[in-house]
Amino acid sequence: MTGTVDPHDIDILGWTCPAPLRDHQRVVLGHGGGGVLSGELVEHLFLPAFRSAAQPAGAAGPLADAAVVAAGGARLAFTTDSYVVRPLFFPGGNIGELAVNGTVNDLACAGAVPLALSTAFILEEGLELAVLHQVAHAVGRAAARAGVTLATGDTKVVERGLADGLYVNTSGIGLIPDGVDIRPDRARPGDQVIVSGPVGEHGIAVLSVREGLEFGTEIRSDTAPLHGLVAAMLAAAGPGVHALRDPTRGGLATSLCEIAAAAGAGIEFREHDVPVPEPVAAACGFLGLDPLHVANEGKLVAFVAPEDTDEVLAAMRAHPAGREATVIGTVTAEHPGVVVARTAFGATRIVDRPLGEQLPRIC
Repeated sequence: MTGTVDPHDIDILGWTCPAPLRDHQRVVLGHGGGGVLSGELVEHLFLPAFRSAAQPAGAAGPLADAAVVAAGGARLAFTTDSYVVRPLFFPGGNIGELAVNGTVNDLACAGAVPLALSTAFILEEGLELAVLHQVAHAVGRAAARAGVTLATGDTKVVERGLADGLYVNTSGIGLIPDGVDIRPDRARPGDQVIVSGPVGEHGIAVLSVREGLEFGTEIRSDTAPLHGLVAAMLAAAGPGVHALRDPTRGGLATSLCEIAAAAGAGIEFREHDVPVPEPVAAACGFLGLDPLHVANEGKLVAFVAPEDTDEVLAAMRAHPAGREATVIGTVTAEHPGVVVARTAFGATRIVDRPLGEQLPRIC
C-alpha cells in the first residue's frame, strides 16, 4: 500500500458546490478560508474518510471548534489548530500569542476552563534564532496570562522554502463545569445575538503589514484570550447562554451562518448595529471587502435567552474584553438556516459564508 490516492475514489460529483470544487482536482487557498469551500472539504472528504472514528456511535452532532469528551465523570473540551499567519509579526501581536489565544478561545466557546496546551513548531531551515526566541517567549507570556500550562510539545525542521519561516500547532484541553451546556445547536428562536466588540481588526491589521498599506491610522489585531469573559457571562446567567463562537476565519458572517445551520433556525441582525471601527470600514471599502467576512481573534458572538440578555450584557461590559458588547440581532423561527441582515435603508439581504479565501494566511 503506497501513499498514492486514486482520484476516482473521491466522489467529487457528490459535493454540493459545483464551482470551484468540481473544477479543481487540487487544493486551492479557498479550502483554508473557513468559508463554503472549507465546509465542503470537511463534510465531503474528511468526515467520510474518518467514518466512525470521527465520533463515537450515537454521539454525532453539529461540528464545533472544540469537541466534548467524557472522561471519568468529567466533561473535557478538546481542540487543535494550526497557525500559518504571514507575516509572523503584525500590529498588536504575533504568531506565538495568536496560537495560544486562538486555542484558549476555542475551549472557552465550548464553556470550558482551559487547563493545558501542547505546542508544535514547524521551523524552516534558515530561520533566525532571534525570531524563534521572540515567538517562543510570546507563547510563554500568552500562556502565563491565560493561566494555562504548556504541557508538551514538538519541533520539526523542514528545508528552506517549505515553511515560510515557521508554523505553529497548538492543541488544548479544558474542563467544562457542571451545568454548562454550550452547543451550536442550542441557539433557539427568541435568543438575542450579542457581539463582544468591534469586528474586523485582526484581518485588516495583518493585511496592512503584509501589503505595506497605510490607512491613516494603525489598525491593531484584537488577539486576546476570552475565557475570563466567558466565565463572567456564565456567572451572570449560565443556563441562559446557549451558544458561543469566536468569529475567526470567515468572520462574523461565517459564525452566524454556522450557528443558524446547526440550530435549524434563522438569524436576523441589524447591519448598522454591528460595531465596525471606522478605520476597518474605510480599509474594507478601499479593498472591496465585507467587514463581516474579515477575521477576528479576540471577539465572540453569543446567543443568549431573552430573559437573561440584560444580565449577560452587563457582565460583558464590566469585563475588559467585552466593554463594547452590543446586541445586534435575534434568532428567529423564520427562514431556518438562513442569516438575514437589515440594512440602514430598511431593506434586507441574505448573508452567506464567503465562498473561498478573501485574506489568505491571516491566522
